[in-house]
Amino acid sequence: MFSHLRNHISVKRLQALSSQTRARRKRPEYWGSRASINQGDDHAGIVHEVGGGVTEFRVGDRVAAMHEGKQPGGSYAEYGVSWAYTTFRLPPSTSFQEGAAIPFAALTAACALYAKLNLPAPWLPVPETQRIPLVIWGASSAVGSYAVQLAQRSNIHPLICVAGRAQEHVEKLIDRSKGDAVVDYRKGRDEVGKAIRASLNGARLRFAFDAVSEMGSYQTICDVLDHQLGKITLIIPAQSYSDIPKTIEKSVTTVASVHEDLKDFGYVFTRYISKGLEEGWFKAHPQEVRPGGLEGVEEGLKDLKSGKASAVKYVYRISDTPGVVAES
Repeated sequence: MFSHLRNHISVKRLQALSSQTRARRKRPEYWGSRASINQGDDHAGIVHEVGGGVTEFRVGDRVAAMHEGKQPGGSYAEYGVSWAYTTFRLPPSTSFQEGAAIPFAALTAACALYAKLNLPAPWLPVPETQRIPLVIWGASSAVGSYAVQLAQRSNIHPLICVAGRAQEHVEKLIDRSKGDAVVDYRKGRDEVGKAIRASLNGARLRFAFDAVSEMGSYQTICDVLDHQLGKITLIIPAQSYSDIPKTIEKSVTTVASVHEDLKDFGYVFTRYISKGLEEGWFKAHPQEVRPGGLEGVEEGLKDLKSGKASAVKYVYRISDTPGVVAES
């Protein structure tokens, strides 16, 4: 079916996922997608076929993967394809449901921290004697919480995590003994700025990842970010961010870059995430299984776009789709 595609893997999907990032950002407008394309990206299942040049995977392997956006073979289907470099093995302790909640958001977080902000890699952590404050706005989202987990692995502290109604989820990820803090964005610009400054304890803020990039988030960050050495990365590519001071280094993080200039980066981090799952220091974002399998995708996307999901990823069990025979 797909074996003619070099360096690709065909997966019989058991779980697919809707990305809140893309749903909330009005994906066709922001990502240039055509309406006829199957837009699903995250999936998990069993390797069905391997294309030429693939040596790392075998038929029957349990995997999770991120499909390349705007290309045929998206994840809202029983079978589909992904590049080998954005596919990774799932350890026995990680379910397909959990696996489907990882690739897109985790790779986005990795791109933000390490490709855009150039923070120390998690396999070369910051010495205990050094402090690197980092603001993560939207820390309760999947992208944000994966960023927190990776930053912890890099020993980056204090982590100043901005969240709203799902602050309890973020509290489980941080280390208060190292100065980490959770700030409630609902308190307003001035109060949030004061809380961030208090958490800095006199240090300069040089790094920020805005995993929301709207509703005043980056403007509030820039109130505190060092205007000479500060770096901020954001996630909505269609905005100009012209109100960010010119002396602050700004960038936009898009996960599509792992299919462009960051292919090796994507390869390394998918394998590293698999290692983290196996060792237990990397955890999947909480999931909610939506009813109806693939028939539930439309309603799920509507709920994501309207902001109904809080600290959960929407997952679709393929076998729940009417007419699909369940895997024995």
